[in-house]
Amino acid sequence: MKGIYDIHCHIVPGVDDGAENLKMSVRMLQKEYDDGVRGIIATPHFRYDMFEPSMELVKKQFLRLRKAAREIGDEGIEMYLGCELHSSMDMADCLKRGERLTMAGSRYVLAEFRTSDEKSYIRERIQALIRNGYYPIVAHVERYRSVVKSGIDFIDELRDMGAYIQMNADSIIGDDGFMVKRFCKKVMKEEMLDFVGSDGHDMGKRTPHLGKAYEKVAKMMGEDYADMIFISNPECILNNERF
Repeated sequence: MKGIYDIHCHIVPGVDDGAENLKMSVRMLQKEYDDGVRGIIATPHFRYDMFEPSMELVKKQFLRLRKAAREIGDEGIEMYLGCELHSSMDMADCLKRGERLTMAGSRYVLAEFRTSDEKSYIRERIQALIRNGYYPIVAHVERYRSVVKSGIDFIDELRDMGAYIQMNADSIIGDDGFMVKRFCKKVMKEEMLDFVGSDGHDMGKRTPHLGKAYEKVAKMMGEDYADMIFISNPECILNNERF
């Protein structure tokens, strides 16, 4: 499939634990292009006391990446800048002050939590983002033990609140284990999955596998559903439209 989007990728060089340099970024870009990806929202980490790259550095490195992306393949890849924002008590204020970025300049926010966070904390932080006018996307929801333990009920609650659900490509194709894959399948069967991201970091253990994930989803749910979560829904982010 050609024309899909990757909305979660650590491909900006030298700003977090993703691509170390532009050479690695270009290798990742080529892999994404070969998988049919034509648009990427780059999402560098921001997490207090762990990943705190300056906005100046992030934007400078992103411009280098965007230039390289336009030269990939015959068509190039269009790059957009976002952020994977780790949860904190001031995450909404951080966004309002412009200290961190939303997804491609929209009201969508990719929100990350600790694997051990309880549902009550996740719920409260998502509500805080919504109260401040943001559209939260819960990053790799299959990683959070409290969410997986509760099955689809809490996923349903989050979506009813106005949040969106993102899962990683590796989880869907089974590279993160059978139990994770089974949970992903369960969520998809209820049509509660909104986005898939590669969460790619390098060309080693965390290589982008969006093409394989698209094929898996299309086989399981049909091409219409796959097109929705890999193409139509990401385009809503770029257009700052809810769905």
